Amino acid sequence: MNPDGPFQVVAVDYAGSLEALRAVREAVFVLEQQVPADLELDALDPRCRHVLARDAAGLPIGTARLAPDGRIGRMAVLRAWRGRGVGSALLHALLRLAREDGRDRVTLHAQAGAIAFYQRHGFTPVGERFVEAGIEHLAMERRLDRPLAVEDRAGAVAITTAIVAAARRRLWIYSRELDPGLYDHPRVVEALRGFGTAGLGGEARILLQDAAAVQRAHAPLIGLAQRLSSVFAFREVADPVDRTYPSAFIANDAGGYYFRSLGHRFDGEAGHDARGRARQLAGAFDEVWERARPCSELRALGL
Repeated sequence: MNPDGPFQVVAVDYAGSLEALRAVREAVFVLEQQVPADLELDALDPRCRHVLARDAAGLPIGTARLAPDGRIGRMAVLRAWRGRGVGSALLHALLRLAREDGRDRVTLHAQAGAIAFYQRHGFTPVGERFVEAGIEHLAMERRLDRPLAVEDRAGAVAITTAIVAAARRRLWIYSRELDPGLYDHPRVVEALRGFGTAGLGGEARILLQDAAAVQRAHAPLIGLAQRLSSVFAFREVADPVDRTYPSAFIANDAGGYYFRSLGHRFDGEAGHDARGRARQLAGAFDEVWERARPCSELRALGL
């Protein structure tokens, strides 16, 4: 198992994936957190929708479930894979399932150590903390009928990682100078590497307003793009009118987007199943792309 490699999250049938689901949950809940096995496994499991994360070799590394009442639970990621965006990808896969079911909100019981993680993904506390299976928890919920508010760098990294991980074959990135603190963050770079090496014929178009600044900063994404030049393409905005555009965004072909009205800030709004908004951003992007200058200087090795 390579914790530095790419991973994939898919919805799975409970009966057909029972062995993989239990392997992760027993390792995390029963062995690591000492939750009694008779509490971890319950009669609700067969009625839930499950998602499973697998590494490049197909080994299970994370899982989560969505109950019939809209409650998210059994979120588990193997220790070696934590902090690499797996949890975010699992969570957003469940949010997509919840939207498919027509839900306007989801709930969960967050372990105390994971409260900040869920807050970054738009969940808000409900009531006071309580103890469940010997572990302190807090009930939380998230509305699904409005855009997700992103307020800080941590939230920006989480949502960007999730949007990249959810992309099928296309990504559109509009940035002034690759946003230091975001597109050079290890989790975002790793997600982009996974997209680039997935072998699905993917394409990521990246529009910059200041290619020279990106080059001077030796942005990690440049090196990645040089090694995967068939996937990543850079252009620099050339039209004077286009250069006055103040915003920044990323969008994918699965309906995900993260838009910042002021491109030098992290606060903005996002969605994971907002196909209309994502198409709108991609369409505006492509119009500027056609007028923009190819950044051949960023394709040369040895910067």
